[in-house]
Amino acid sequence: MRIISGKFGGHRFHPPKKLPYRPTTDIAKSGLFNILNNHWDYEDISVLDLFSGTGMVSLEFASRGCANITSVDLNFGCVKYLKDNTKKLDIKGIKALKSDAFKFITKFNKQVDIVFASPPYAIEKDIPKLSDLVFEHNILKPDGWCIVETNDLVILDEKPYFSFKRNYGSTVFNFFEWNPEK
Repeated sequence: MRIISGKFGGHRFHPPKKLPYRPTTDIAKSGLFNILNNHWDYEDISVLDLFSGTGMVSLEFASRGCANITSVDLNFGCVKYLKDNTKKLDIKGIKALKSDAFKFITKFNKQVDIVFASPPYAIEKDIPKLSDLVFEHNILKPDGWCIVETNDLVILDEKPYFSFKRNYGSTVFNFFEWNPEK
């Protein structure tokens, strides 16, 4: 695994095999950040990374200049791994927390520009609830995006606030947009 671009571009990571994570492929991550590059100024945004695993997406945001990232995962080892890497790279803008993502959404009392969620595919039946909870708990700032990574078997096109999706092999990024004026 590696950071693709930005200040730490090319930096490689070798997480312990015992950690439960499903890394987003470099091709999918490149595609995602190409979309984000055309819409967001990273220095000015806040991000909530749910089911962050080893934190590669959070680190990618930080590498590109985002300094306000909350990273949430239920596995203590994953959270510790991300904290160790932020310390090693001297990144101050990532706050890594151990919590159940679904419960965290209901208690999170801030608004962010981007919610990125990469839930385990094993919880396929619960994935459609993610975007509902984000909007129900008013987590996004106006014009904010909720991006839910799924496999190609999960269809979210009919969900409220769905905007578009992009496929990269079997990885699908589903984009939801909060625009209170629409």
